[in-house]
Amino acid sequence: MAEKAMIAMSGGVDSSVAALLMLERGYECVGATMKLFANGDSIVCEKTCGAPDDAADAAAVAARLGMEHHLFDFAERFRKDVMAQFVDAYEKGRTPNPCVECNRCLKFGGMIEKMHELGLDYVVTGHYAQVVWDEKYGRFVLKKAVDGTKDQTYFLYTLTPEQLRHIRFPLGALEKSEVRRIAEDHGFVTAQKKDSQDICFVPDGDYVGFIERFSGKNFPQGDFTDKEGNILGTHRGIVHYTIGQRKGIGIAAGHPIYVCDIDTEHNRVVLGENKDLLTDTLTADRVNLITCDTLTEPIRVLAKIRYRHKEQPATAWQTEDGLLHVKFDEPQRAVTKGQAVVLYQDDTVVGGGTIIDVGRI
Repeated sequence: MAEKAMIAMSGGVDSSVAALLMLERGYECVGATMKLFANGDSIVCEKTCGAPDDAADAAAVAARLGMEHHLFDFAERFRKDVMAQFVDAYEKGRTPNPCVECNRCLKFGGMIEKMHELGLDYVVTGHYAQVVWDEKYGRFVLKKAVDGTKDQTYFLYTLTPEQLRHIRFPLGALEKSEVRRIAEDHGFVTAQKKDSQDICFVPDGDYVGFIERFSGKNFPQGDFTDKEGNILGTHRGIVHYTIGQRKGIGIAAGHPIYVCDIDTEHNRVVLGENKDLLTDTLTADRVNLITCDTLTEPIRVLAKIRYRHKEQPATAWQTEDGLLHVKFDEPQRAVTKGQAVVLYQDDTVVGGGTIIDVGRI
């Protein structure tokens, strides 16, 4: 009897080709699309990921492939688990990564629940990553995609070995150019659809406007200060700033100045020079490890502190409270609270967590 897979279809080219490949491999497949926004939701722009046009494109591809298609209403969960967490993080002076939370709570948390409800075996997505059984660890692990320019393992570190058992990433061994060619060859309406680049619920890039609409708050002005607490000027509200930011500060200092800290207790934004952004240690919570259950002793890793950051040599360990600690061989610039730190050994994801503290040099 053929194994059964639920294809998470976003209405884009990647998930469309993922569906085709699974069918060609002999799986019984059904399509499924997440509805992320409530009808008439005025806090997001009209053109968003998960919008009706995307669901229609996903349904069209599913029909072309002869697959049943489901639309799951995850709008309430998305609002609570992703959008509300995004706003809460900014209010606390952190810079969150909503894609990580969406993967944790919905794309895999929620979709795996639906997979079980439908009596299926796997959830399949168009992510560029690979799931393999690794004899060394005696479990399923997450590995980087063949196309290094598209690798998405940074956003997927929250997956557990048990979840990985039920996940397939058929694009992990392909180059993006090949995926588009396959879509064109099969006449998919999604073949030339552009990749999403922005936060799906802030497609116009005005995240401050989104935060104000969602929270119903206006964030008060406060002081720009230097590290010693000397007042340098007035900021527009803490949600306008993130660590390492240079543009939009509006202070003529005679030399480049950057946001080095956000003091929410006193409504201050601390400015400094580039050297003030250097960090050699960090601490993370909400830790998920894939290759092991816990780090019982320090290990050597390559650590990545944001998606476009090249992973750097470091030592990682956990303390009894479960927190993850990372010490880099060389200082790193603008390590930011709220972002994810993801640990690798070669092309395998060890795990990661959410950065909550940074040790400035």
